[in-house]
Order: sequence, then C-alpha cells, then structure tokens
Amino acid sequence: MIQRSAMAAGALVAFAMSVLTAQAHDESKYPNWSGQWFRLPNPDPPRYDPSKPIRGQEAPLTEEYRLRHEASMKDQDNGGFGLDMNYSCMAQTMPRLMNGIVPAEYVILPDVTRILFERMNYQARRIYTDGRAWPKEIEPTSAGYSIGTWLDTDGDGRLDTLEVETRGIRWPKTWDQTGMPMADDSETVVKERITLDKANPNVLHNQMTTIDNSLTRPWVATTSYRRNATVKWGEDSCLVNPYVTIDKQVYMLSGDNKLMPMKPDQAAPDLTFFKPAKGK
Repeated sequence: MIQRSAMAAGALVAFAMSVLTAQAHDESKYPNWSGQWFRLPNPDPPRYDPSKPIRGQEAPLTEEYRLRHEASMKDQDNGGFGLDMNYSCMAQTMPRLMNGIVPAEYVILPDVTRILFERMNYQARRIYTDGRAWPKEIEPTSAGYSIGTWLDTDGDGRLDTLEVETRGIRWPKTWDQTGMPMADDSETVVKERITLDKANPNVLHNQMTTIDNSLTRPWVATTSYRRNATVKWGEDSCLVNPYVTIDKQVYMLSGDNKLMPMKPDQAAPDLTFFKPAKGK
C-alpha cells in the first residue's frame, strides 16, 4: 500500500513538472520562425556579403590573406579547388555555415535555439539563451560555441530579435567557395543579430559581424532568408565522393573508378610504395 502511494506521488510530481515546463515555454513570447528557410533568390553563389559578387566581396583582408586568396582563385581558374575544402565533405564552419547554401530550420526553446541544416556536412547549431557564462575553455568545432540573448526591440511584450555571439570556431575555414581564407587559428568571433523583416514576416535578416585575424577590421554584412511556402526536406550524403587528395594534390576518379588528373598537365602522384607488376 505504501509502495503504491509512493508511486502515485511520484507520478503526480512528474505530471506537475511537465505542466510547469509547458507553462514556462510560452510560445507567444517568441517570434514565429517555424518552417523552412532558404536564402533569398540571387543569381550569384552563396557568399558572406550577398550585396557584392562572389569575386568582388571587397573583404578587408590583410596583405598576407589577400595574396592567399588570389592564389586560390588562380588555382580554381586552372581546374583546381584552391583553398576551398568543400569538395572533401569537410564540415562547414561559421560564418559560412549561415550563407544560406542549404535550407535550415529554427527550433526555439526557452534555454536554447537550435538551427538544423539539411546537408550532412553541416553541424547543427545550439545557441544557448539560458544566461550562462562563457566556459573557461572551448573545444573548437565547425559551428563553434554560441550564446544568445532575446530582445523585445519594439516594446510590445514579445521577443523579436536574437543577438548571438559565437566563439571557438575550428580551422581550416574559408569565407566562401572561392577559397577566401580565414585566419589559421580558433580566435574568430562572429556576432549575429537575427530578426524578421518588419514588412514581411516570411523574410528573416541576419546581420553578421565577424572579427578575424585575416581582416584589418571587423567585417559586417547581412544575409537574408525567405520562408518557403512549400516545405520539402531532402536527403544529402557525402558518402559518394569522386575526389581524392594525395600529398596536397586533388585528383578524381573516372567513371570506371580509375585515378585521373583534375588539372591540365597535372603530374601523377608519387608511386614510391608501388612496384611495377612482374613482366611489365
């Protein structure tokens, strides 16, 4: 009898806690960012500053990183990938993660906002909004460690803007597919201000300010996303990859699975550890 009473009391406590949790997460306090978001239509490839062309970003690069970027684009013009490692299915890093390359979904909870991406090599973001302090040590990851604060900017009692700061972003990392390099460290800081458009609730703006040692000053740009009327999630996988990297050179596999060059006049890889077959 005592055991049954204890079980009933435990069930009552669990029910009460679930009710309190439901009450704590009052969705009416938060903006409606539900659905599927994709970058606004733009003829140019995804990039940090959508207001400028992919090869005219006018990034405030230091001389060292400007020269690296020029060499990367030259290699791409010759058939290579330059410094862009996206071909290898390496996970995208911040802030390139937010360039709108793939559809994204926002899941808003009181203590954390999650951003989920459709592509396999895009790590989900967790933006902590529970008032925590920065950890003394941060293990660098592609998405970094993000802490956010919700704001009610118009005083109507409903939160409408999420301010985010992200640290601990691992390297190597690039700004875009031209291979524009970011600093070879994990000291990058990305600050975001995410809010719905005042006139169109189906448009989301993300003003990003990136502080990076490849830059002479912080770089500010705004990426906007549209909410898709029809939501369709696909499956993306990097399991089939025709590219092979050998001694910092990228080759590719032909249709019959044989190694072939990526660029004109590209030398074969070092065959030191391969011996010619007997009789040849």
